[in-house]
Amino acid sequence: MNSEPRVLAVLDDLLTAAAHDDRGALWQLAEQGRELDANLVRLPPGAEVGEHQEDILDVLLVVIAGSGRVVAGGDALNLTPTGVVWLPRTSRRALAAGPDGLAYVTVHRRRPGLTIKPSVAPPAGYEGGEAPCMLDRVCPGCGRFSQDPEPVFCSRCGERFAGH
Repeated sequence: MNSEPRVLAVLDDLLTAAAHDDRGALWQLAEQGRELDANLVRLPPGAEVGEHQEDILDVLLVVIAGSGRVVAGGDALNLTPTGVVWLPRTSRRALAAGPDGLAYVTVHRRRPGLTIKPSVAPPAGYEGGEAPCMLDRVCPGCGRFSQDPEPVFCSRCGERFAGH
């Protein structure tokens, strides 16, 4: 683990290098041993991240460029550069980019890693079979698994799930 402070990204450079219609995470914090996750997310003009809920983590959203709005708890909050919005865990929220698009950084605690739990003996009379396929719950944009059984938009990058 590297404990030395250093510059990891220059957000203006990342935004300048992105194509006008690039959508989703342009940068992700990927340092080993970190306790935080952070992403630079860009939505093109008029794009939306549909209503979703983060059940485990509070999220801090910092607007870097463009404008838009977040609808949370029935209230619409305008998003402008340098604005900071707290999205508490369990809150339902949706995002919409304005006419110039929207670029923002999200910061939250790092999600716990997936673990393999020991198997338990199957119940008497269990005949086996395959587990259900859950690929429809994996975001095609960033690979995040959605806890929502019928996801429409990814809560991390805003990508629309197939079939919606």
